[in-house]
Amino acid sequence: MKRRKGWFILGSILIAILAILTVVGFLFRDDGSLSGFVTEDGQKEYAAAYEEAMSHLPEPVESIKVHTDFGVVQLYKFQGSDTSHKTPMLLLPGKGSATPMWEANLNGFLEHRPVYTVDLIGEPGLSTETRRIETAADQAAWLGQVLDQLPESEIHLLGLSFGGWSAANLALKHPEKTHSLILLDPVYVFGPIPLKMILASIPATVPMVPKPIREKMLSYISGGAEVDDSDPTAKLIETGMRTFKSKLPMPEAIQPEQLAELTIPVLGILAGQSTMHHAEKSYRTGMDALKDPDSEMVLFEDASHAINGEYPEELLETIEAFLAKIE
Repeated sequence: MKRRKGWFILGSILIAILAILTVVGFLFRDDGSLSGFVTEDGQKEYAAAYEEAMSHLPEPVESIKVHTDFGVVQLYKFQGSDTSHKTPMLLLPGKGSATPMWEANLNGFLEHRPVYTVDLIGEPGLSTETRRIETAADQAAWLGQVLDQLPESEIHLLGLSFGGWSAANLALKHPEKTHSLILLDPVYVFGPIPLKMILASIPATVPMVPKPIREKMLSYISGGAEVDDSDPTAKLIETGMRTFKSKLPMPEAIQPEQLAELTIPVLGILAGQSTMHHAEKSYRTGMDALKDPDSEMVLFEDASHAINGEYPEELLETIEAFLAKIE
């Protein structure tokens, strides 16, 4: 059954910021500094909102700090009963999001397997950038180092939106421990973000724009849904927008010929009403480009880019059927 929650909408649409920064980059002076919180007070405000949002998730069995060449990564391990023998999933969040964005999905996943979540370096969260990330190769390098330090020999990698691009980018450059890719409405993987969406998103990212106008633009980007920023996770994401400055580079668009090089099973799940790509074209690209015989493309025709919050039960069923086949 479809369900909408405002913070899913808000969290998922922030991926547009990456594309926007390319269009209006001249408005943002890059002084060569690292991604991080703008002020100490802002970091404290974010930490309080993060703690509140985490309280709505299952209790993790481990909270882990992983050291990489580009920073210290916050990782959590969640595990249900009698699933320790199964291959775990690692969840990569969308732009501007962190571990709490998986609140709608974690309990379902945990019925089937252990789950790791990660706060991405260069995004609001508890990970810290210590060396400037400048290229897609850098993005893959630190994430690959995280996987290398996990005890399991294989991982299913699941990414939403920008996290989907991060997962595909890693699989192309450091595929060693990735058993499969699950891409939830990813950006820059099966097609570009439409120009009209980039332009429409600009008011949502400019700090001086009044909140009502910003919220109207966010609603438009999400397909007309209202943004409920009273939810703890919505508050967390909104706080990150105000207090954190990301210096990550633009993702390098993944080309069809690169998708054809993937030698692991890929499940691409696209939202038919997504504003982040042309769904039908992206679906056809995936169908034509993916060569592994176990790869699949699925189109949720009525879903928006906030697909993980709208269709958690249906996603779980689709994902677990795919994993049962390849396992």
